Amino acid sequence: MAINELRSITTFVRTVELGSLSKAAVAQQISPQAASKALGQLEQYLGVRLFHRTTRSMSLTEEGQRFFEAAKPSLSSLQQALSAARQTQEDLAGPLRIVGPRTVLQPVIGPVLDEYCRLYPEVQPDVQLDDRVGNWVEDRVDVGFRLGNPPEEGLIARRLFAMQLIICAAPTYLRKYGTPQSLYELDAHRCSGFRRSSDGRVAPWRVSVGDSMQDQNIRPSFSTNDEAFELRAVLAGEVIGQLAGPTAAALIRSGRLVPLLLEHMTDNFSLFVYYGSRVAQPARVRRFLDLVIERLVDSADFVLSKDELATAAGRFQRGTDVWMPASENP
Repeated sequence: MAINELRSITTFVRTVELGSLSKAAVAQQISPQAASKALGQLEQYLGVRLFHRTTRSMSLTEEGQRFFEAAKPSLSSLQQALSAARQTQEDLAGPLRIVGPRTVLQPVIGPVLDEYCRLYPEVQPDVQLDDRVGNWVEDRVDVGFRLGNPPEEGLIARRLFAMQLIICAAPTYLRKYGTPQSLYELDAHRCSGFRRSSDGRVAPWRVSVGDSMQDQNIRPSFSTNDEAFELRAVLAGEVIGQLAGPTAAALIRSGRLVPLLLEHMTDNFSLFVYYGSRVAQPARVRRFLDLVIERLVDSADFVLSKDELATAAGRFQRGTDVWMPASENP
């Protein structure tokens, strides 16, 4: 016979404390029949009678008295633990462990995290940026971010926005070295390569060719495993780079970078936020997730429209310092 041990023991202890099975049922918000069944199951499970019963009264047997004295302290401790766990769920103080890739994540979650810290100063964020995919349980993660496809089963994922990979260069580079008109011409240009932490190799550029995606191997004139350092080299006019949308968008809009070879830009991967459970999260985790979703889902700050890209590409006029719409170019 199946037995709900917690309910049965709670019913027994409340009956002793209140002196009535019906009062114990009311205290637990269950029916008298359910309370009587729980008590009967407990006696059957233990193999002893816990109460002497008459039509008008109940009194503990010797076995019932011993069981009451042993069970009550343990039940009280368990109830305190449950109460503390419920309180933790609504607690806005404590650690918040966030993990994500080193690549592109800083400009994305930095402003969100700043706002969150202003709203909830008692929370202690612990942000670990690493391009490797760690172990959710072992790393004790509250919230994670991931590029590419949704994370593994057992986690809840929410897509934030498409991750554009944009080939671009500074105007000074294009004035000095010219503008590549095709992927084949990249061999004659100074390109930047990102060196993967996982294997130490320079990653190929991911490009769109027709309806498919392919890897474009480059001969890097500059390589690094740090996105900020790569961006610095591109902005200095030393190399062409393939940069992620969150890194390049504002710089393209301001004219500091020019998008190139737009027909080969890819956006088939996305940035996801993921977490273990929506229901069982502490309040500090839920509030952070809410803010991330509110600020980042389909955010125009990190994704350039086709019109924006075309306009930015058409502004640059080789050999001058003039920026103008493509329609005004001679």
